[in-house]
Amino acid sequence: MSVWTIVVAAGHGERFGGDKQAADLGGRPVVAHSVVTAAGASDGVVVVVAPERLAAAEALVGGVQGVAAVVTGGATRSASVRAGLTAVPDDVEVVLVHDGARPLAGSDLFDRVVAAVRDGADAVVPGVPVADSLRDVNGGVVDRDAVLAVQTPQGFPADRLRAAHASGPDASDDATLVEADGGTVVVVDGDPANLKITRPVDLALAAAALRSFNRESASDG
Repeated sequence: MSVWTIVVAAGHGERFGGDKQAADLGGRPVVAHSVVTAAGASDGVVVVVAPERLAAAEALVGGVQGVAAVVTGGATRSASVRAGLTAVPDDVEVVLVHDGARPLAGSDLFDRVVAAVRDGADAVVPGVPVADSLRDVNGGVVDRDAVLAVQTPQGFPADRLRAAHASGPDASDDATLVEADGGTVVVVDGDPANLKITRPVDLALAAAALRSFNRESASDG
C-alpha cells in the first residue's frame, strides 16, 4: 500500500510567541524534524503552511527528500488538512496526518500507525495515559484511567479520510471526523516523548529530550 503523509504546520504560533515551526531544535527547524521522519515512513510528503509563510517554509523543508509539495492551509486545522489532501495523488491508499509541531515522533510510531491501517482500521490514533489528575469544568473528578491523550501521526485509508472531509466539516483532529462519518477508531501505543510544541517551555523540553536521545544513540554506537 502506498503511504503519503500530510504534515500540518499552518498555525500562527500565538501561544508560542512566533513561528514555532522555524524555531531551532538541535540545529534543525522544528518542522524539518517532523518532515524528515514523515519522509522516511512515506512515499511522499505534503507540507501545509500558513499563506504568509510559504516562501520561508519552502526554504526550511524544500531540500528534504520525499517532500512532494508545500501548500497553503486554511482558516482551521481541518481546512488545512483538506488543502493537503488536494496534493495527495488519487491512487494513494494510506494517508497519515501529522502535526509539524510534534518533532520527536519516531519512525517506530509511524510504523505502528501504518500497520494498523493496513490491518483494516478506519482510523488510527496513538494514545498515551494521562498522568495528571483531571476535573470537569462543570465540577467533579474525571477518571483519568478512562481517558487517553491523543497524538499524531494519525492514519487512515485514503478513501475514508477523503469521504470524512467531503462536506467540509471541522474538528480538533481527523479521527474525530472519520468517526463522525461512521468509521471506527483504533488506538495504538503512543510515545510520551512525542510532545507538541505549543509554548517556549515545550521547545526547551524537546531540546533536552533530543540531547538525551543523541547521547544514548552515541553510547550505543
